[in-house]
Amino acid sequence: MTHPLTWLTKQAPGVVAFALMVGTYYAVQTPESSAADRRELAENFSFTPMSIAMPSGYPQQTIRKVNKAYEHIDAWISSVGAGIAMNDIDGDGLDNDLCVTDPRIDQVVVTPAPVPGRKSATYEPFALDPAPLPKSKTMAPMGCTPADFNEDGATDLLVHYWGRTPVLFLAKPEAKPDARADAKSGEQSGEKTEVRTTGTMTPDSFEPVELVPGNGRDTYTGPLWNSNTSVVADFDGDGHNDILIGNYFPDSPVLDPSKDGGVTMNDSLSHAQNGGGSHFFRWTEQGFKEQKDVLPDGIDQGWTLAASATDLDGDQLPEMYLGHDFGTSALLYNNSRPGKISFSEVKAVHRGTVPKSKEIGRSSFKGMGVDFADLDNDGLYDAFVSNITTSFGIQESNFAFISEAKDKKDLKARMSQGEAPFTDRSTALRLAWSGWGWDVKTGDFDNNGDIEIAQANGFVKGKTNRWPQLQELATSNDALVADPLWWPNVREGDDLAGNQTLRFFSKAGDGGYENLAKELGMAVPVPTRGIATGDADGDGRLDMAVARQWGEPVFYQNTTAKPGDHLGLNLVDQTGSPVIGAQATVTLSDGSTRLGRVDGGGGHSGRRSSDVHIGLGQETDGPVRVDLVWRDRSGQVRKQDLQLSPGWHTLQLGADAKEK
Repeated sequence: MTHPLTWLTKQAPGVVAFALMVGTYYAVQTPESSAADRRELAENFSFTPMSIAMPSGYPQQTIRKVNKAYEHIDAWISSVGAGIAMNDIDGDGLDNDLCVTDPRIDQVVVTPAPVPGRKSATYEPFALDPAPLPKSKTMAPMGCTPADFNEDGATDLLVHYWGRTPVLFLAKPEAKPDARADAKSGEQSGEKTEVRTTGTMTPDSFEPVELVPGNGRDTYTGPLWNSNTSVVADFDGDGHNDILIGNYFPDSPVLDPSKDGGVTMNDSLSHAQNGGGSHFFRWTEQGFKEQKDVLPDGIDQGWTLAASATDLDGDQLPEMYLGHDFGTSALLYNNSRPGKISFSEVKAVHRGTVPKSKEIGRSSFKGMGVDFADLDNDGLYDAFVSNITTSFGIQESNFAFISEAKDKKDLKARMSQGEAPFTDRSTALRLAWSGWGWDVKTGDFDNNGDIEIAQANGFVKGKTNRWPQLQELATSNDALVADPLWWPNVREGDDLAGNQTLRFFSKAGDGGYENLAKELGMAVPVPTRGIATGDADGDGRLDMAVARQWGEPVFYQNTTAKPGDHLGLNLVDQTGSPVIGAQATVTLSDGSTRLGRVDGGGGHSGRRSSDVHIGLGQETDGPVRVDLVWRDRSGQVRKQDLQLSPGWHTLQLGADAKEK
């Protein structure tokens, strides 16, 4: 008979392994609060879903035609392209216009937000046609970014595509208002008021202009860019906005079904560097000119899915986070000077207790979406990054990179030495796991002074589960994955995270976040991609629009019954154009601060409005201190402190700030 001690000794490795498995199982379980707790927290919010009008008459599709080398993964190739932006496109003073890229019709559509009781002249939804610029049958729009690109005070639209270079749709002079509408504070309610009734917008209201000139005549023959994101910001500090275009696939005929080959997949699952990379366009008096060699080696050819730019250290030069699929995501410190855009990579100091994959600069996860916000109200920006985080699928982690710097001076000193003083706190904040994450937008939807997080989720909806095959791919040798032949089938009808829903995270009393999407009626099992936010009806409550992949977009009107006070800022220059990059710091009566900025567009395929919206809490005793910093058209950094009452204000920023 075997002695019990001998038997136990022989079984020790198995016992230890079993204990580790059990411990790991409980360690990776998504933290959950009670349903009662979530219902109580959800009582602070209310949203009414509304349909978004889209044009009729366009051929419908359920999947894209692709290069023959991609046919067995055509659903994978067709998994992006739904995008949405919210802004004031018609110049009526409200962010009640939407720009939607819809893969069902492969069109980019301008349409009014479905705001009840809209007073200004509405218009029929219409598609933006790049003609007379050259087109092709193998191009598809992927996203739309509103901004004033020719500095005439009217809102233009930048559309990026797969299968061609981007197009600028410039508002024509006859469509431009004589004087851009002023958004004034309501005397009693603090609401924005529409002060001008506009004419009807049509496709003829915009003139298409090439961002990259010389692409053919009738048929497009230019570079086959495959762009997934864009950012507008004054990167070089000359007082004029520049453009980043982030490409996914390298230049190749991805959507050309007449071709068989000439395409590739990523050459690594954790540090791929054979993607389309990033293209930077610097503003000049002669138009936008591409500048080469902006990024450091090792991250300049990533598979770009998302990007966001924000001045982190207070010098009015925006830093940028590049979200790359298959690793190589990076935080970039801005070293630019007027006339030359330059970034250097900053990395977190490695700690033995933190996996490298969760450190800035070493992340091997998928950078699907990113947004900056002050999540802990310490006066410094943090970053939330979306990844693939499906339990028992691909269990990675979202990132909540929280700043550890003492202040902006400390942050600048450390970043200038190559250090990124940010630590991922996603697990402690209950933000680590959500699903197959995409775009993310932060904002204070109940105006209580704390930031909420909306996150798009889901990949391909169908009936045949393809997770086992994807898990095999995730463990494949890097030497194989670049060849599409080795990728498992993902065809129409296959399913990968197809029932995952939009997430809406709100901060609970213990400082962690809870997902309230189900309680708020947002948990619709359709894959989502882009998220846009803005105050479409001017009532001081942030509304939200969501683009769904192969589904109709939806508008969520914020009908929260008892929101806190808010401060809304429409920060414009002398022409009425938003001063992208301007930042506002609000100091509350308790000494705490809240941050806001004029965002030039960032994330995956959603774009927030260019107004600044800051929640002040339930009670605000009189005016609040607002510290403004901006860069004027000459490139000079300006600062001014103001006392502003709650509600909406339009400030003209030049040598100083003047309320209009």
